[in-house]
Amino acid sequence: MPLLLALGFAGAACGQSGGTDKPPAEVVLPKNERAGVWQPPAGGVQMPLWPASTPLAKPDSGDRPEGTGNGTGLVGGRKWHWASYVTRPTMTLYRPKGRNNGTAMLVLPGGGFHVVATDLEGTEICDWVVQQGMTCAVLKYRVPQAWPRENGKQQRPKVLLGLEDAQRAMGLLRQRASSYGIDPHRIGVIGFSAGAYLAANMSNTEARTYPLADAADQQSPRPDFAIIAYTARMLDDSKGRNSLELKPWVTISPKAPPTLILHAMNDPMDPIRQPLAYALALNDAGVPVDMRIYAKGGHAFGMRPTADPISREWPGQVRQWLHNLGML
Repeated sequence: MPLLLALGFAGAACGQSGGTDKPPAEVVLPKNERAGVWQPPAGGVQMPLWPASTPLAKPDSGDRPEGTGNGTGLVGGRKWHWASYVTRPTMTLYRPKGRNNGTAMLVLPGGGFHVVATDLEGTEICDWVVQQGMTCAVLKYRVPQAWPRENGKQQRPKVLLGLEDAQRAMGLLRQRASSYGIDPHRIGVIGFSAGAYLAANMSNTEARTYPLADAADQQSPRPDFAIIAYTARMLDDSKGRNSLELKPWVTISPKAPPTLILHAMNDPMDPIRQPLAYALALNDAGVPVDMRIYAKGGHAFGMRPTADPISREWPGQVRQWLHNLGML
């Protein structure tokens, strides 16, 4: 019997498209899941993010054993898979097999802060990254973590576990740059959906909410470039349909790195005003921003080719943008 999981992001994981700016109601969908620690496919070297002795705040699932699963529809004709109940986060490193240009990319998968989409928005992205001559790291961050509601309005957790893990991963990449064959000043981030929010959050702050553990935490956690794919949780839509104000928890820094934003106009989960509001705020702060917006594509398409042009064309757009920045 399949387990059941209530996921507000599940419909989007199917790559569905729609014509409304309101996200669909939370639904219960079949879920195939079993206990077990996620393992990367061949070529990836998975490593602990934190020393074993470091006490970590637990996700909402407490000490429940980690699980792996798939379900909630197909993307590009294939299932997508996730890791869930993650209490000890990891970073999985992929090295280019041929030319190494010294640039690295930290990949932050989505999953609504419920799960981590390990293949669709993780290892499959690294497959492409290493083909470009870059080093790639996939982050398996702590989940689940609910965003609380006050008076019916969503609030950001005061301590966001995924952000702590992302900042730690960036510090590790910089500290170990020489052994990984990368330039510590050419390390960027790409995030999808919930991971896109984390990438944006990383871009605009260097403050950490955890005690500094070692030399890796002395490194800057801010990326050198950021790619934001179908982001969420940034737009304050309480002031009307055409408002482009940001949520009160979103801070913008003029030190944020050059940013590329990817989005589909018919995204049924996160309306186009989400990235527009963020892009305008970055621009007002003097941060270079590029946007690639397509009419169709829905949400959570990853890098799997579909009938929608965005799914087949955005990797080339990213490659050109990185070349323009001097990262390729």
